[in-house]
Amino acid sequence: MFHLFGKKGSADPQSRIQLALEKQDYAELAQAYYDMGVSAMDGGDAARAMLWLSRADTVYSAADELYSEADKKRLFRPRMTEDCSDRIGTLEEAPLLVNEIIREIEEKVEEMSDAPVRVWSLLTLARLEGVCKKLSALPGCEVLAGLGCFLDLTVKSFQEAITREEFEDLKDACSTLYEFSDSPSFFAGGEVPCAGPAPIQVFDLNGMTTLLNLEGFLDGQLRHLTGDGPDDDGSLIPCALLPDYWLRVTEGEIRELPQVKAELERIWADCAFVSSGPSWGAVAERIAAYRALDIFSV
Repeated sequence: MFHLFGKKGSADPQSRIQLALEKQDYAELAQAYYDMGVSAMDGGDAARAMLWLSRADTVYSAADELYSEADKKRLFRPRMTEDCSDRIGTLEEAPLLVNEIIREIEEKVEEMSDAPVRVWSLLTLARLEGVCKKLSALPGCEVLAGLGCFLDLTVKSFQEAITREEFEDLKDACSTLYEFSDSPSFFAGGEVPCAGPAPIQVFDLNGMTTLLNLEGFLDGQLRHLTGDGPDDDGSLIPCALLPDYWLRVTEGEIRELPQVKAELERIWADCAFVSSGPSWGAVAERIAAYRALDIFSV
């Protein structure tokens, strides 16, 4: 198997990634992302260090068979996986936009009851529907096409009893999203055009563990319906920021981008909205507006 382990590859990072994808050499893919993350961290770009190191972590963590085989053959550089995890832990304490917004939302959620937080998350889900619909055209990403249906069922489940079949549909969606987050279709998938400055990659959903937070939100709603669910921790709420996309396709601080500023405004406007005790008619209107929104547009 072709690989460049033991030292950084001589090729430029993007060429290494492209070659690894073409050869389906996921061990090299993880290594290339790790090298990019270390380079960014050493260069003082903590945000992009988090981007690339998190991608490395996702690849080598998702492919269990690959990870075991690579470990046996010592294909990864010594302590690469441990160092990657340690660096991510350090970066989680850095003054990054993603860290700050997560802390701010967590603090707000602690002051709120469960129902408004769930509706707050639901509004983010509505904004993510269009993104996932675009990405569902990629091979192996078909599960993302069902997000609109899952959104409708979730809204319905807030207001009335859903059928056993509908309950099972949501349950199956949770399992499929979880499996998809560990599949090559996700971490080695393609890209599609969007209104932003470059195409969006399905792996851009790695930021803020968006797929797992989608799955977690749906699973939490199912548990809520059966009476034994945990409270919504708000993890889905910041996911429509899509930090991995903006960090990958732009330079500098992403919090200055118009699209990111607009999404931050929507997050806090949604917080005020759900805290006001809106009717379901008002919620439905807001969801409809978000479903028609292109979050990549200025």
